[in-house]
Amino acid sequence: MAISLTQQEKQILRSISIPPRPEALVEFSEETKSAEPNISKITQILQSDIAISAAILQVVNSAAFRRSKEIESLEQAIMILGLKRLIPLVKAVAVKATVDTPAALDNFWSEQSDIAQLCSTLCQSLNKPALANHAYMLGLFHTVGIPLLCVHFEDYKEVLEVAKSDGWTKATEFEFNKYNTSHATIGALLAQQWKLPKPMINVIYYQHDANGIYRSGELEGIALELLSILKLARHGNFIFKNTASIEQDPEWHAISDEVLDFINLSEDELDELYSSLESA
Repeated sequence: MAISLTQQEKQILRSISIPPRPEALVEFSEETKSAEPNISKITQILQSDIAISAAILQVVNSAAFRRSKEIESLEQAIMILGLKRLIPLVKAVAVKATVDTPAALDNFWSEQSDIAQLCSTLCQSLNKPALANHAYMLGLFHTVGIPLLCVHFEDYKEVLEVAKSDGWTKATEFEFNKYNTSHATIGALLAQQWKLPKPMINVIYYQHDANGIYRSGELEGIALELLSILKLARHGNFIFKNTASIEQDPEWHAISDEVLDFINLSEDELDELYSSLESA
């Protein structure tokens, strides 16, 4: 799938600064693609970027990874996780370390980290452990277009206010009508520029335009699985926080039947799943 851009979006993109991949991530990617990756060199590369290395340790010691003993060094993290699991994790935390967050979004990364951890935990609960790391990356990355647009548009706080009062489904419509683009498009472009997996790029792009997506053929199977995990995590986070001014979750209401059919869960089973996660 190629990301479709309007003329207005192309014009906006000329003036929006989409951050390049940090040098440490570029070097890390090159070394992991070699025939025999050098673990010592990989460790040195990651240690060269303090923000990325600190974020990796924070993540691997979080509840999403559920380690009985705290991991104290990058060497331990690499040996325990292995390169296959480490690669998406490094890309995910690099986003958090690289993208500027304005004052209006002071709790933004905390919120996305909660969603990312819930994505990973849901994969384990739904017997999809192979998806856990990519789901974590998606949970952390999927709204990265929000801070980019917030920096670019001085009045973007109006979008945030709509999101707070009416949810992101309404806020995304308001966002597009106001700016002729959306954080989903900007986020997908950044994901594409950072060479994230194609299924993840597609999920970011379609995240708020998902009605009928399960029958349209637009997304392949793994993308639909990731989309389902993301929607479950966003809804679970909505329930657990229970601080929104809106009584229901319109984003979930619009797609819940399709998600539950796809993952073969009833509403009662979903309630039990959320209850078990909340009490864990």
